[in-house]
Amino acid sequence: MRNMTNVESCHNLPKWVPTAARHYLAHTEDGLSIRALARATDCHPSTILRQVRRFEGRRDDPLIDAALKSLAEQTDGKNVKQETKQMKMSGGFDQALTQERIDSEAKRILRRMCEPRAVLAVAREMETAVVARENDEGQSLRTAIVDREIAQAMALKEWINCPDDGSRIRRYFITNSGRAALRRLTAADENKAHGFAEQRGTFDPDLDGWTFPKETDGMRSRSRYYATESPLLGLARRKDRDGSPFLTNDLVKAGERLREDFELSQIGGPGVRTYDGFMETIEVPKDSMIPEGAIKARERVQAAMQDLGLGLGDVVLRCCCLLEGLEVTERNLGWSARSGKIVLRIALQRLKVHYETTQGKFGPMIG
Repeated sequence: MRNMTNVESCHNLPKWVPTAARHYLAHTEDGLSIRALARATDCHPSTILRQVRRFEGRRDDPLIDAALKSLAEQTDGKNVKQETKQMKMSGGFDQALTQERIDSEAKRILRRMCEPRAVLAVAREMETAVVARENDEGQSLRTAIVDREIAQAMALKEWINCPDDGSRIRRYFITNSGRAALRRLTAADENKAHGFAEQRGTFDPDLDGWTFPKETDGMRSRSRYYATESPLLGLARRKDRDGSPFLTNDLVKAGERLREDFELSQIGGPGVRTYDGFMETIEVPKDSMIPEGAIKARERVQAAMQDLGLGLGDVVLRCCCLLEGLEVTERNLGWSARSGKIVLRIALQRLKVHYETTQGKFGPMIG
C-alpha cells in the first residue's frame, strides 16, 4: 500500500515532467526502492537504476537541481500555498506551467540556440536567463530572454546541456534531443497550417536554407522557406567597398530586436506573418489566454512597421522575422537582383532610428 501511495505522489507531478525524473523523485524523495519502483511501473530494475544515477549525476547543474527541488516540494502536498512564494523566489516552478507553454517558448528559444556560437547564459542570482551569440568581432549580441522556469524545464528534458565548468555564469548549449524537439515542434506547426501532405524541398546553398514549391492558400500564393541562419548574419560578414562590414553591429541589433518582439508576439494567438496583418487593430478579449507580454510585443512590432511604412516594413519583416533569404524576397516582391540588400540596409537604418527615438539608444531589447 505504501509503495502504491508513493507512485501516485510521483504521478501528481505535471504531465510534462520526463518519466526518468519521476522515477528519480519517487526513489529519492518518496523512498521507493529500485525494485519496488520497477514492479510498480512494469520496468526493468536496471533501467530505473540508470535513470536514478543519471539524474543524481546531473544535480551539479543549477537548473536541474532547482527543478528537482521544486518538483519534490510539489509532490509533498503539504503547505503548497505557503511554499509557492518561496519556490518563485528561489527560481522554482509555477504550478501553472504547462506543456503547451513550454513548447511555445521552446520553439523561440531553441531556434535561437541553433544559431552559430549561440549559448543560453544563466547566473545564479538572476531570475531570467538570456540567449546570446558572438559575432565575428567577438562582440556579444543578446537575442532572447528566457524565464528561469522555462530554462529549467528544457534542462530537465535534456534539450539543453551545460558543461560543468564551475563558473558563476553557466553556459548551456542545445543538444541533439533539443534539435529533434525543435524539428518536431516546427513540423507540428506546419501540419496545423498546411495539413499533413508533404512536399518535396531542395536545399539551396546560395540561400543557406530549404525552399519549397509555392502553395495556394485561398487566392494567395506564397513560397515556404526555412533558413538555417538569419540573413542578417550573412550580410554582416560581407564587406562593403571600403572594407567595412556591409551591416554594422548596431543595425544587426536593431533587426534582432524586431525579431525577438515578432517571436514573442506569436505566443498564444494566431500567427501574423504579413505587414498588413500587423497593421490591423485587434481587440483582445479580457478572458483571452494570450500573455500580456505577447500583446505588448505585437504593439511594438506594429509601431515599428508603421514607422517604416509598407515597403521598408515588408522587407525587414521578411528578412529579419521570417528569415526569408534575400533572393527569395527579391523574387516575391518583384525586385531586380541584388537590390534587396541595399533596401534592407536602408530599412535597418530607419529601424535603428525608430528604436533610439522610442526606447533610447541603449534601451532594452524587450520593453
